[in-house]
Amino acid sequence: MTLKTTGGAPAGASRRAFLSGAAALAGLAVATPRAFARASDRVEGLLAQMTIEEKAGQLSCFADMIRPPIGDMNPLVNIRNAQTLTAEIKAGRIGVLMNGVGAQAALETQRAAIEGSRLRIPLLFAADVIHGFRTVFPIPLAEAASFDPHLAERTARAAAIEATASGLHWTFAPMVDVARDQRWGRVAEGSGEDVFLGEVLAAARVRGFQGKDLKADDSMLATPKHFAAYGAVTAGLEYNSVELSEATLREVHLPPFQAAFAAGAMTVMSAFNDVNGVPATANKRLLTDLLRGEWGFKGVVISDYTADQELVAHGFAADDRDAARLAILAGVDISMQSGLYIRYLPELVASGAVPVAVVDAAVRRVLALKEAIGLFDNPYRSLDPKAEAYHTATPAMRALSREAGARSIVLLKNDLLKNGGALLPLPKAGKRLALIGPFADDRDNVLGAWGGFFADRRLNVDLASGLRAQLADPASLIVERGCDVEAMIAGGFERAVAAAQGADIVLLAIGESQDMTGEAKSRTDIRIPPVQMRLAEAVAATGKPVVVLLRHGRALQLEGVVRDAPAILATWFLGSEMGNAVADVLFGTVNPSGRLPVSFPIDSGQEPFFYNGRTTGRPAPADPNGQEYKARWRSIRNDALYPFGFGLTYTRFDVTDMKLSTSRLAWNETLHVTAKVRNTGELHGEHVVQLYIRDRVASRTRPVRELKGFQRVSLAPGSEREVRFELKRENLMFVGDNDYWLVEPGVFDVWIANSSVDGLAAEFELLPAG
Repeated sequence: MTLKTTGGAPAGASRRAFLSGAAALAGLAVATPRAFARASDRVEGLLAQMTIEEKAGQLSCFADMIRPPIGDMNPLVNIRNAQTLTAEIKAGRIGVLMNGVGAQAALETQRAAIEGSRLRIPLLFAADVIHGFRTVFPIPLAEAASFDPHLAERTARAAAIEATASGLHWTFAPMVDVARDQRWGRVAEGSGEDVFLGEVLAAARVRGFQGKDLKADDSMLATPKHFAAYGAVTAGLEYNSVELSEATLREVHLPPFQAAFAAGAMTVMSAFNDVNGVPATANKRLLTDLLRGEWGFKGVVISDYTADQELVAHGFAADDRDAARLAILAGVDISMQSGLYIRYLPELVASGAVPVAVVDAAVRRVLALKEAIGLFDNPYRSLDPKAEAYHTATPAMRALSREAGARSIVLLKNDLLKNGGALLPLPKAGKRLALIGPFADDRDNVLGAWGGFFADRRLNVDLASGLRAQLADPASLIVERGCDVEAMIAGGFERAVAAAQGADIVLLAIGESQDMTGEAKSRTDIRIPPVQMRLAEAVAATGKPVVVLLRHGRALQLEGVVRDAPAILATWFLGSEMGNAVADVLFGTVNPSGRLPVSFPIDSGQEPFFYNGRTTGRPAPADPNGQEYKARWRSIRNDALYPFGFGLTYTRFDVTDMKLSTSRLAWNETLHVTAKVRNTGELHGEHVVQLYIRDRVASRTRPVRELKGFQRVSLAPGSEREVRFELKRENLMFVGDNDYWLVEPGVFDVWIANSSVDGLAAEFELLPAG
């Protein structure tokens, strides 16, 4: 058997294999950090001395207006100036400050807590450090395209080093929501549509943020979010309700959280959404029965921004007081920004509406968290102004941003030209290039969602600058915006067409702006804005070969001349070094190796769309003109334009000789799946070999495919290597009708593939126990 593809990556990339861990985690208690094994005498001693107001203070988090990065994120909600905050800190009424920056101001603020408050309990400084701090790395969805957990761990580690140097202890990341609807704006913040890829990257990012020693100055607490099922909001509408089965909750939306906890995460953030009618922030079954009871999680739960107060708008709480009561009883330890806990917990405890033991348990967890990162022994850890200057925006940080950006780019198309060669990579000399589009020389839309909150925008590299830096003659590049993201520019089309006519090759930089993705950026239509499509049509009409450079934070519907362009690159939002990273791939300095973590639909109307759906009793025929009464759209097949796991490179790989160690797998044995990968092209490259399975017959219908492993193979031209995967009974589990994880004997299909829709196929039978 032979499977042909193209694939590759930078020289020197390591060979790494990753196998599904969902089954191993299924139904098992998460790892308990040593710090939470039991409360220390110090924690118990402090708790015994605290008033109910001081306890409520430890459970309250507010925006840091003492050292705001760009002002209050939401000035309409609980505006608190620096003087008020300092007085509240000294009164013991605040335990956590968030989204402030600057080591010197943090040092002075911590001093107010240590020297000015009665019990001298240190503050925790937290922030939304999602994909970088001063130096920004690719948005998490883009980085997921690298299929490289080691890279994700490195960028999270770098972000932690910068952020802790600026006086932070805790990040509200990673987002581990599995997102199957590309209309949802927060797709950009996660790892895409696949459970297994989400697990692997969740664990990698937790390890990166936290490092090896929680008490180290550069260790940053990680917070997997949003618990739970936020990625399943109805119609992809931000903050919307969620309706899903228990099996889907456990199989799809919970495993990345379990992976994050197993990697050492000690905090978690509750979600804005409801789950089957019960808001997550007041969902005792999720936060207490499942998280703390079934899984044994000992860490801290924090609400999302004012999510406890929003229980009133949900129609779940009668008023703010009732909202505070419901949240604390459900298992929310820290209230973020609403002020409900400090306002109402003392009275709720006094009236008996909330047992003091519930408050004490929450405070105990918060104090234990502070102790775990060394704040009681060294309250001024991570508050060194000298370290801030030394660790910020270093050459190594910028180099990592550039590397991560290049490894996140996905080559979607690279057609042959009339001379028989592919359009990409481009030569650095001898061709006139026209860079056209609203992102041609734009520096304001390179970072993506959450990238600009703390970023040093002076580091931003636009496409034109990145290209000119590598061209032998920078003057051979002509730049014209043509139009804005969603509006015309006077004379813009005319100048763009003239530039295209004077060039040998056109680079068309189009897509979404930074303001079109992220939180509160849901879209009903995920096409490229109409004005940009008109620009693309005008440029394509010149007859010059076009390379489309997509700017985006989600999968897009591609159509017309954009879909038909001879070369297309998914370039996402790549961070500070975006221009250089794209240039590295365009000119072949880096051989692209990215793979799609989300499926590109043929049409927006297919959403939610994901590769691992279940089949129906009337599956669509292979012939698009086949039988009418099947699971098919009237106008298109329900396929992906570009499927999950897909990506091309500048070299070619053949995958051959797939073998299974046995066709009859005993209950407690391990199946070994092997194949040979050979680089048959002319360039060094890296290929991502993917392992999929399907449970052919089960007591619940199963997905058509499920990713269970992948391996990166770096090969020189003409070289060959064997890839090896292992499957055990635990990797074949699913949630049955009784909502418990189980595995059933029977026949399984298995593929070694280049994407979710191709591959070498084999089958094996899992034999019954005994």
